[in-house]
Amino acid sequence: MLKIAPLALALAMVANGVAVAAEADKATPLPRLETRDGRHALIVDGAPFLMLAGQVNNSSNYAEPLSTAWPVLDAMHANTVEVPIAWEQVEPVEGRYDFTFLQELLDQARAHDKRVVLLWFGTWKNTSPAYAPAWVKLNNARFPRMKDQQGKDHGVLTPLSRPTMEADRRAFVKVMEYLRDHDRQNTVIMVQPENETGSYRVPRDFSAEGNRLFAQPIPAVLARKLGKSGTWEQAFGKQAPRAFNTWHVASYVNAVAEAGKAVKPLPMYVNASLAGPSNVPDPTGVASGGPQWDVLDIWKAAAPAIDFAAPDIYDRASGNVIQYLDKYARPDNALMVPEIGNAKEFARFFWPTIGRGGIGFSPFGMDATGYFNYPLGAQALDRKTVAAFALPYAAVGSIMRDWARIAATRQTWGAAKPDDGSDQSATLGGWKITASWGQWQFGMKDWTWIKAEPTPWSSEPVGGLAVAQLSDSEYLVMGDHVRVSFSPADGREDGMIVAVEEGTFRDGKWVMSRVWNGDQTDYGLNLIDRPQVLKVTTGFHSSGKR
Repeated sequence: MLKIAPLALALAMVANGVAVAAEADKATPLPRLETRDGRHALIVDGAPFLMLAGQVNNSSNYAEPLSTAWPVLDAMHANTVEVPIAWEQVEPVEGRYDFTFLQELLDQARAHDKRVVLLWFGTWKNTSPAYAPAWVKLNNARFPRMKDQQGKDHGVLTPLSRPTMEADRRAFVKVMEYLRDHDRQNTVIMVQPENETGSYRVPRDFSAEGNRLFAQPIPAVLARKLGKSGTWEQAFGKQAPRAFNTWHVASYVNAVAEAGKAVKPLPMYVNASLAGPSNVPDPTGVASGGPQWDVLDIWKAAAPAIDFAAPDIYDRASGNVIQYLDKYARPDNALMVPEIGNAKEFARFFWPTIGRGGIGFSPFGMDATGYFNYPLGAQALDRKTVAAFALPYAAVGSIMRDWARIAATRQTWGAAKPDDGSDQSATLGGWKITASWGQWQFGMKDWTWIKAEPTPWSSEPVGGLAVAQLSDSEYLVMGDHVRVSFSPADGREDGMIVAVEEGTFRDGKWVMSRVWNGDQTDYGLNLIDRPQVLKVTTGFHSSGKR
């Protein structure tokens, strides 16, 4: 297991202290989300930015456990950390605010050259009010729970309570005021208001007020958005309780986010505890009210202050993961994976995420506190597990700004090795690009004249690639444990790879370090166990007439 060296950390922080203090006073452009022609870019320091992130464990939101995260984040080449801040931390006594940890987070992140996504654990954290202050948890008269079908209290705070929303909103505004006044350099680049909203088992509030509102027509703005009318039951049928709860949860979160943005308009997103990707979830078997893929349009109508919704992915089935990515990658919704399991087989899904224009990716539980959420994630965060994420992060991190810029304007594609090991392919421009798995760098699968042992990784769930089309004939290629082949999409027989260059970008310009040829290109382009960036030039050796 990775361990922190307290003395080394202290010396590093002291050494960086003067620089950190000087930098803290420098104002930088406010981060923002840009959308053009259905493509999205996170703009940080005035330029596109790709979040190569890790999220710490839920209770690592204190100075000492947070300090254990930095060696892990450094080892995986992360540029961003996602960290919770709890309502109970900020306002332990009503009206008295404590930002000690928030300042500690800013200081530590700056000392370790990391950007921050701040996670507000307020009314909801995995649907629970566990991170709300005791004065909220213990006052059910003022801050009521939802009622179930029998009129009994459910554990979740009702989204219909204006006093609860206003109390949460006041505390969140104070957090944003602190960031406005103490983070002019925008160490914090994005904020998640609330966490995995909704309620399990009880699809809506069945209180008298809930029943009264449920019997009314759906809001006009929602009717226009969806082309529906009538009462909730008339408009949504069996899904009516969940649709109702989604509207009110989203409206509640919007009120919190809108007030925070009025203070400092950082990008804000919500995260979803997912149900099955290919079915409409059972209203009592999902976090009803959360930003599930099939109710995103309700969220869009109810919460315009929220920039996008994002999936928390702990499903190990590759086909399901790809469906999740496809359902959240929309022209009106930037794709980001703010949580994914930290077992090494999840690392391959980084590639299809960025290949779909994703603006960020973050495995969960990336600290050395000794807590592991297995079976959702890894049994232990050992070096091999961290290295599985470090490899793609290092490759893309070497050209991070350039990839983010290209992905915001060019066609991209990405794939991960599927569970059945089948080839994956896509057409970009005039070329079909195919990814195959489990092969050595030399030779072909169908060779019989020479024997070879299977590759050590042939049966493992590892491997992926991302490709960007730079022009009609040029492509950028990255990946690991993958063989990449190019062929003309129209079946022409005179197509060829003209050149393959390994290199990087400097000041936005491609700089070649070497040319791949011979063995390196005769058997496809084989990207295995090290961070490499390739520029592939294609062409035809005849006039094109057949």
